[in-house]
Amino acid sequence: MHPFSLNLFWALSVFFFTPSFSSPASNLTFFGGAFLSNDSIVLTQETNCSPPAPENAVVPPLTPLSGVGRAYSVSPVRFLDLSTNATASFSCSFSFTITSNSSCSFGNGFAFQITSNTGLFSVSDGYMGLPEDLETSTEVQDSYLAVEFDTSFEPYLEDINGNHLGIDVNNIMSLASVDVVPKGIDLKNGREMTAWIEYRDSEKVIRVWLGYLSPVRPPDPVLVAQIDLSKQFKEFMHVGFSASNGRGSSTHVVGRWRFKTFFGFLPSTMPMDIVEDGDCMMCSPVDSDIQIGSFEYHPSNKRVLNFAILFGSLAVVTIIVAAAVVIFLVCYLRRRRHRRARSERHMHRFHGGRMVPKMLSLNEIKSATNGFNQDKIIGEGASAVVYEGAIPSYGSVAVKRFNYENKFDSSMSRIPFNTEFSTMVGCLRHKNLVQLQGWCCERNELVLVYEYMANGSLDKILHNRMSLTKFLTWERRLNIILGVASAVIYLHEECESQIIHRDIKTCNILLDSAFNAKLGDFGLAEVYRHSFRARDATVPAGTMGYLAPEYVFSGLPSVKTDVYSFGVVVLEVATGRRPVDEERLVVTDFVWDLWEKGMISKAADPKLMNKFSKVEMERTLVVGLACANPNCDRRPTMREAARMLRGESALPVLPSRKPTVRIQSVLPEGCEEIMSGDHIDDTPWSTPRTHFSRH
Repeated sequence: MHPFSLNLFWALSVFFFTPSFSSPASNLTFFGGAFLSNDSIVLTQETNCSPPAPENAVVPPLTPLSGVGRAYSVSPVRFLDLSTNATASFSCSFSFTITSNSSCSFGNGFAFQITSNTGLFSVSDGYMGLPEDLETSTEVQDSYLAVEFDTSFEPYLEDINGNHLGIDVNNIMSLASVDVVPKGIDLKNGREMTAWIEYRDSEKVIRVWLGYLSPVRPPDPVLVAQIDLSKQFKEFMHVGFSASNGRGSSTHVVGRWRFKTFFGFLPSTMPMDIVEDGDCMMCSPVDSDIQIGSFEYHPSNKRVLNFAILFGSLAVVTIIVAAAVVIFLVCYLRRRRHRRARSERHMHRFHGGRMVPKMLSLNEIKSATNGFNQDKIIGEGASAVVYEGAIPSYGSVAVKRFNYENKFDSSMSRIPFNTEFSTMVGCLRHKNLVQLQGWCCERNELVLVYEYMANGSLDKILHNRMSLTKFLTWERRLNIILGVASAVIYLHEECESQIIHRDIKTCNILLDSAFNAKLGDFGLAEVYRHSFRARDATVPAGTMGYLAPEYVFSGLPSVKTDVYSFGVVVLEVATGRRPVDEERLVVTDFVWDLWEKGMISKAADPKLMNKFSKVEMERTLVVGLACANPNCDRRPTMREAARMLRGESALPVLPSRKPTVRIQSVLPEGCEEIMSGDHIDDTPWSTPRTHFSRH
């Protein structure tokens, strides 16, 4: 869905879902010493206590339960939709005060709590009324989440101090905590404060903001924790608060409590509290907001309600009409701009039918990138920097500026520029190759202009630790692999001059807005214009993990070395593992090991959550191993590999164990010194990283 349409949907939903409210007392159930006073929840009151013990005194164990107060919603709130297997996100805000007599130490503090069982509480009073530990409990049907505002220091609970926030899940020992004092917050100063708690299921992140009484939430949260609550939430749970005094004495009061749940995707840029007070999005009768001292519905308000519905309906109609007009104008202007861009591009062609990249002036390049503004940088490498830009005749572009001031040799930037430019201009017109659209060679600037790829490089999405990987479904991954195979077939067999890419890897595979793959970065490519030309041994160039064994030792690139790199890419995409991970485990060895054990399907990326065809997965992994065979004579051609991936030809018979190959180095004279690391370039194995889009 278009972002504009998505934002419009959320805006309209404000008018479509209006909750009903009842009195605060009927919404809440109180336990222990908690009660309602002046539309505020009083969890505990100050009690008589003895003076604080000396710093080095032996503190006796906690006493039986006393000075504990808890308040929970009467009606449970839905947190899981079993019909769609969806988990709720939630937003919560409330004000609170913690006060204490100066002659006594502070109590334990209080906690906001979401629990499946309101009868769960500690047998002693040192845990803010929270259950001690459900992680080792046999009662697996019970669960709770708590955000604690802790005002006592308990070393045996691994507290960081007596003035901190913490997040607890089924355990009173916090999985994340933060000292609030350095952030200018003191929980014990008696002033009224406001807390905001937000959990986004799409990101699996919980955030907590805290500030002194203000209707505006601070810009930065004081505590952020990565947690998947879909594994902790039950279908229905209660929300509320709990507090305890322990050996101290404090009054814990909560007021202006607001709680909302959301099902479905919510853009990360859209605040969860976008709905005005008195409105609730995506609420069912049990998913209502809990408000303290809020509007109560009575029959006398029927006229006001009818007027509000009428006004809201008129506003909806007006917004829909205005939105339709805006969308029409945007689409019309965009289509007109694209039509003009196509007509201008068609003016620059060879008489043979191929498009000629347009020679651009340096002023055009600087205008497109705001004078090579640092904020426009979307990629950097050893020989070039890539900027995002916009040129009227092309639209969005990626501007690759080769370094004109190299600390070693100014000619080192001209060599990759010349190689890449001559290769791209030669014959590269294929739907799965990044297209060169323009170039500039003026003064001391060397620039290539490429089409802009909206989704950036494959490796950044494939190995992203957040939620981006979910967009790489198995169908998209297989389509990406087939797209890269088609591009390499074109380079090896269909282009008028055979081209060896020499650097096929996931960071050189770029994705457009529809996740179609395009192979880029031809800075290391070799063009063979005559089939009888002998190929000279060179220093191996590329990236470790993708290099074929015979190329590392011989320095002779061939179509089979490209096939090996492609095989590693296939295994990387299917397994979600890097060619060489942080523990130095090679992905080819990992898959070969599972093949030897007869469990090759176990190599599938766990992030796919078994949402793939087992037959297709096994076929893809076998083809990947065949292409990455250490013995180059056993590797298929790219065309044969593509046919096997599509299921159009039989799979190869792999050996029961990974083959071992002995290769003698035939590097040209002088290469040993470079390979040993004595060369001035301390990264002879790496190539410039080229990315044409932000993530």
